Amino acid sequence: MFDRLRKAFKSFTDSIVNTISTTTLSEERLSELRDELFMQLVDSDVAVDVADAVSNAIVEGLRGVKVPRFGDKESAIREVIMNTLSKLFSDVPNVDFASTVTELLRGKRPVVLLFLGPNGYGKTTTIAKITHMLMKMGYTAVWAAADTFRAGAIEQLEGHAGRLGVKVIKHSYGADPAAVAYDAINYAVNKGLHFVMIDTAGRMHTDVNLMNELNKVQRVSKPDLSIFIADALLGNEALEIARHYSKYVRIDGLVVTKVDAYPKGGAILTFLYMLRKPIYFLGVGQGYDDLRPFNKEEFFRELLAS
Repeated sequence: MFDRLRKAFKSFTDSIVNTISTTTLSEERLSELRDELFMQLVDSDVAVDVADAVSNAIVEGLRGVKVPRFGDKESAIREVIMNTLSKLFSDVPNVDFASTVTELLRGKRPVVLLFLGPNGYGKTTTIAKITHMLMKMGYTAVWAAADTFRAGAIEQLEGHAGRLGVKVIKHSYGADPAAVAYDAINYAVNKGLHFVMIDTAGRMHTDVNLMNELNKVQRVSKPDLSIFIADALLGNEALEIARHYSKYVRIDGLVVTKVDAYPKGGAILTFLYMLRKPIYFLGVGQGYDDLRPFNKEEFFRELLAS
């Protein structure tokens, strides 16, 4: 994963070390290296504005840097870049999902999780993965089939639910999705369940009526967390859709799917920078255990690993 992005930072680090070994980091040379990094970041699927901000911040951090004369120059440069990235993304929180939902349960029951995102992003599979994780922690859940718009959506949800042994609350196609969410929450209250997982229609962000309907689902269900499912393979297109969604509904954090098939890695950097929201998980396969908790510092260290 992230192979292209990792190579971009490796190439930049090597260029800095090679320059320091023969001469000083002049302003002209820093400018050249900055442009090289910018182009490699864009080539790795980092949005242009984000690549610009990251390149500028790293070069600024390297200006006047002191490295050991005979020591490990590469480690010293990597440390400067790591510190720069940590500072640039300092206001983007790291959220341990398991700890967060456990803490939420101390204050209320059930905890309501609302899942958002267009069709094809992996929303239903992600609901199944997170439910599987919660069940392994000893919790119970019910699912709300609030996608009453797309043919086959309820059956797809029921397929995963049957494999996991989870109850699905459903109405007929064309029914009010907010009513489905409401009934699922009441069911969880009556049965003493821990979680309600609300599946929503994969609304195209250009459909204002459907986006307003999604807003109604959020108002009625009052979710504790609203989770946007972002498809890494779509890069900047997924970002623009998420930003449009946020005009209609609250987004608390993201799950980025299909990362195992995404060697570039730049979309993740873009999501963090542009949305300033935590990424809870990376989807790294189709199995129910193929969900990797995300930590931004670990992500940066992985990008800078030699």
